[in-house]
Amino acid sequence: MPTDPTPAPPACAVAIGNFDGVHLGHLEVLATLFALARRLGVLSCVYTFDPAPTAVVAPERHQPRLQTLANRVAALRAAGVDQVVVQPFTADFAGWSAEQFIETELLGRLGARGLVVGHDFRFGRMRAGDAASIRELAPGLEVVEVGAFRLHDEPVSSSRVRKYVQTGAVVHAAVLLGRPFTVSGPVVHGDARGRTLGFPTANIALEEEIRPSPGVYAVRARLVDGRSVPGVANLGFRPTVAGSRYAVEAHLFDFAEDLYGQPIELALVAHLREERRFPSLETLVAQIREDAAAARRVLA
Repeated sequence: MPTDPTPAPPACAVAIGNFDGVHLGHLEVLATLFALARRLGVLSCVYTFDPAPTAVVAPERHQPRLQTLANRVAALRAAGVDQVVVQPFTADFAGWSAEQFIETELLGRLGARGLVVGHDFRFGRMRAGDAASIRELAPGLEVVEVGAFRLHDEPVSSSRVRKYVQTGAVVHAAVLLGRPFTVSGPVVHGDARGRTLGFPTANIALEEEIRPSPGVYAVRARLVDGRSVPGVANLGFRPTVAGSRYAVEAHLFDFAEDLYGQPIELALVAHLREERRFPSLETLVAQIREDAAAARRVLA
């Protein structure tokens, strides 16, 4: 008897969304996903997109991502998700009908037995599909809607986290994320000015789309080997030395190892002050000493 050469996908429960930042609201969705997967006896799966749909269908409204794709996937896996499926979001994909998406992706590619979506979930061409249309078009699929997650009577959302990061309110961002906000990238060669000033820095080529508010931050650096090293970092344009581009420079305390070429993740623990121009390098150095002392107090 001839057999189908294409193996059936493993059965799973699926949560669909951008999951940018993987904040407390997302974790609420994941908790619902895990409960549904256990009840159905299947794997848990997150179906997400890259780039963000707005970058393709409404670029004038697109907001910078809080995480790189790799960091988003890592955060989802760390939260306990069995599978993460990343769908390339293209203009062609944006034109799919709700029926095509359900048949091809949910039921075909993913083998979905259950689905978890947010209260404002929309999909398909012209965002015509919603939870109700999935129930109608795939009656055998259990669909669970999760309401907006609120903290202190305010909704938790990626846009709120983004606003806090862009204004330097990283402590508030951490409350919504459930962890400090991080930026990441490889350590690259800079102009070595920090070393000549007595404060050598790791210059990080930022990979995230978002640019935190220019300023000085108390930070914890996570190195490629898993070590966490405290420090102080300047994020911004370095006006005292006539900088012209946004840069991330981190001085790690009591640390003298070569990090060039290595990836580093920088947790922004606290915003210490705004970035400003100093009248001389001497006054800049004096301020850096004060910043380092302040960061040590915060991180103690």
